Amino acid sequence: MFATLRDAGFDVETRNHAEAILSVDFPAETAELVAALADVRIPAAELVGSGGGEARSTQRLRRRLAQAGWVKHNYRIETTVDGRPLGDGMSHEIDHVRRGGGGTLALEIEWNNKDPFFDRDLESFQRLHAQSIIDVGIVVTRGAALQAALVDTVATFLRAAGITEEAQLLAYGMKDRTARQRETVARGMAGGLDFATAFARPFVGDKFGQATTHWTKLIDRISRGVGRPCPLLLIGLPASAVSPYSAATDEL
Repeated sequence: MFATLRDAGFDVETRNHAEAILSVDFPAETAELVAALADVRIPAAELVGSGGGEARSTQRLRRRLAQAGWVKHNYRIETTVDGRPLGDGMSHEIDHVRRGGGGTLALEIEWNNKDPFFDRDLESFQRLHAQSIIDVGIVVTRGAALQAALVDTVATFLRAAGITEEAQLLAYGMKDRTARQRETVARGMAGGLDFATAFARPFVGDKFGQATTHWTKLIDRISRGVGRPCPLLLIGLPASAVSPYSAATDEL
C-alpha cells in the first residue's frame, strides 16, 4: 500500500497490525492519504520563515486532506453513573479524522512542534482506540533524511538566492534575530565560514533541533511502547519533499 511513498524516500512504519487493517477496511481512505503526501512540496525558502505560526506547507497539506474528508474533530469522553458525570471528563482534539465504511482513522501532522507533542498524540490515540472510537492512529512528521539534510538544504538555498546577510531574510518572513543569534553567525564568519554555512548551522539547531518533532523522536516513543496497543501508521516526509530554490518560482 505504501510502495509509492517508500520509493519516494518516505519513512513508513506500521505497528499493531495497522497495515492489515488499512488494506482491508480502509483502501480508499489510505489511497487518499498516499496521494496527498506524494504531492507535498516544501519550497526551500519556506524553511527560513517565521516560527510564530503554522508552516505554509502544513497548511497546504491540511487543506488537501480536509477537501478529501479528513476533518478536525474534538472528542469528549465522560464517565457517568446513573446519568451523573464523574469528574470533568476528557477532550481529545484530533486535527484530521476520516470516517469510512470500515471505521475511523485519526491523523496528526507534527511538522515542527516540541517533541512532547508526540506523547500527547500517541496517548490520545491509545485512549480513543481503547474506547473503540478510532481504528488506526496516524502521525506525519519530518523524516530522518529530511532532518539530516536541513543544514545543507538551508545553506544551499541561501547561496542560490544570493543571500549574504541576515537582513535579506526578513523578506522571506523570518523574524528579526536576537543578539545571541547574530553574534553566533558573526563568530562563524570570523572563523572563515561563508554566510550560508555560518547561518544555517545555528538556525537549524534553533528552529529544527533535536528537541522538536521529527522521525527519530517519534520512533523513540514507539520503541518505548507509547500508544500501544493502538494500530499506528507512522510517516516521515523525505528530503525530496523540499524543492530547491528557483528565482522564477519562489515568491517573496
